[in-house]
Amino acid sequence: MSTAREQPIFSTRAHVFHIDPATKRNWIPAGKHALTVSYFYDATRNVYRIISIGGAKAIINSTVTPNMTFTKTSQKFGQWADSRANTVYGLGFASEEHLTQFADKFQEVREAARLARDKSHDGGELGLSSHQVPPSPLVSANGPGEEKLFRSQSAEAPGPTERERLKKMLSEGSVGEVQWEAEFFALQDSNNKLAGALREANAAAAQWRQQLEAQQAEAERLRQRVAELEAQAAAEPAPASEEAPGPALEQLEALVQTKDQVSPGPEIQTLKNQAVGPREAPEAAAEREEAQQKLQDLETRNSELEHQLRATERTLEEVRAERERARAEVGRAAQLLDVRLFELSELREGLARLAEPAP
Repeated sequence: MSTAREQPIFSTRAHVFHIDPATKRNWIPAGKHALTVSYFYDATRNVYRIISIGGAKAIINSTVTPNMTFTKTSQKFGQWADSRANTVYGLGFASEEHLTQFADKFQEVREAARLARDKSHDGGELGLSSHQVPPSPLVSANGPGEEKLFRSQSAEAPGPTERERLKKMLSEGSVGEVQWEAEFFALQDSNNKLAGALREANAAAAQWRQQLEAQQAEAERLRQRVAELEAQAAAEPAPASEEAPGPALEQLEALVQTKDQVSPGPEIQTLKNQAVGPREAPEAAAEREEAQQKLQDLETRNSELEHQLRATERTLEEVRAERERARAEVGRAAQLLDVRLFELSELREGLARLAEPAP
């Protein structure tokens, strides 16, 4: 495709869609990002085209004819059918203003194509200064403060009553289609979020289970250590000085009684320290108390983890139930969308039959 003799007269950016050729119902996006969509004018052939290039191929290559109609199906979405390309193009814009500018330019270009066709039938030449709507300079519809789109002052000729009625029905059906598609995509997004929350809850529950098992193992080890210390303390024999003082203790007490009262304090204390033996190993008692304290802390931590695990399991069940409800809603929405799309397809076929010229 060559555009050397064609000049762009209007450009904007939009997400491009094609109708599914197999089902004639679903939209197929041309890419993940918005593309540049431009009106081109061929002064040699007096032809207007809508062109959009994606990569190295033409995503849209549609010659505008007087029989074409651009339909706004929502505040930011519009579409038109191209019988030559045997497809329907859809454009999703960033704002309602961009959609309005593109639609107005479509009407202007279609009117120019109609005048060109009429002049061709009459055998005259179509001049830019008389009847043809001259192509306006290239303007952009992306961003504030830019040049406004040139709008044609020519009015369209009204069509038959039946055709207008079908066009209205088609527009209403298209709006319903976009609304159902938006609801369907919203339900899919909600389902994906619920699935992500379910995966996070499962991961948190697994992590808490591992922590609980580690704490339980540590508590069991400390219980065994406390039992060993208690058995060791019970098996230690009592000191000999407690069971039978013996003659050495009696001699020391007699010596204490016969001592002079001038300085009895230090000697008596020294003798008592020699006579009285330790009743319990201090290190073992301290270690046992420390182990008991750790055991109590671990039991408290275990109870907290068990409580968190139960709360997480309840949350997990709620998320699963919500996901099932969302899945059921998605199924119902998909069924309703299929019904609406089938009705819309029938309306399009009826409009196409009425739009066909009489033989």
